[in-house]
Amino acid sequence: MAEPFWRDPYVLMVAPNGARRAKADHPALPMTQGEIVEAVAESHSAGAHAAHVHVRDENGQHVLDADQCLRLSDALRSRCGDDLIIQITSEAVGRYTPEDQRQLVRAVQPEAVSIAFRELFAATDDDGKNQEFVHWAAQNRVAIQWILYEPADVAALASKVDCGVIADARSVLFVLGRYTQGQKSVPADLIPYVTDLKAHSAFQNTRWSACAFGAAETACLAAALSLGGDARIGFENSLWHADGLAASSNAERVAALVDLAGGLGLRSATPSEARERLGIRQR
Repeated sequence: MAEPFWRDPYVLMVAPNGARRAKADHPALPMTQGEIVEAVAESHSAGAHAAHVHVRDENGQHVLDADQCLRLSDALRSRCGDDLIIQITSEAVGRYTPEDQRQLVRAVQPEAVSIAFRELFAATDDDGKNQEFVHWAAQNRVAIQWILYEPADVAALASKVDCGVIADARSVLFVLGRYTQGQKSVPADLIPYVTDLKAHSAFQNTRWSACAFGAAETACLAAALSLGGDARIGFENSLWHADGLAASSNAERVAALVDLAGGLGLRSATPSEARERLGIRQR
């Protein structure tokens, strides 16, 4: 059997719920801790290496709650074992401040966290606090994945790496079509991101991933995997298969992308390879 034509393996992260969708959007969207654990466990069995998780309050609203994050992480670890990578979110959703985000991460000390670059650096006078925070994260082996909402964020992140505020951006996530009309993504949205990333010396050791909205999510993520990137998939960003039909579950979306990747001759990462690609160091 021929070796896959890409030397590096791929990583799939499932994003089962996000901050905004609810049961009215899809009856299988997980909102409670038990539902999230079940959805992630099914997705892990289907081929997801990692889970990007949001917690909700009793009213179903997205919250940055350290205790809930810790309880969910413990439940996921108990159910799925040590191979699963658990990435918490720090998404502000227009309510939380950069200090709220930093406090959450310090309290939880997760193995991985996603941080929107433009949210954490929303204030021009926060460079000192953020430099200290990023250094703390590295010292405590908290792997940051920088979320980039548009290609202009690539150069902005590079400037913080070049001046030493961020020592090393090991992992980034490209959000495709975030500001397009109707929030619909197309594979061509990848081109400016990848081009800009390759143009900056600050990103020589950076691994990238992508997520996308709408029925074109599958095509966008197939393009990302074909270009040597990784993929984040799930109900946070899209509820639909490539044919426009709604998926029955997050695991069904993961399985569809795993099948597609196999057809492209791509190899799924081992647990240790997945952690390396996401910049996660053993504790």
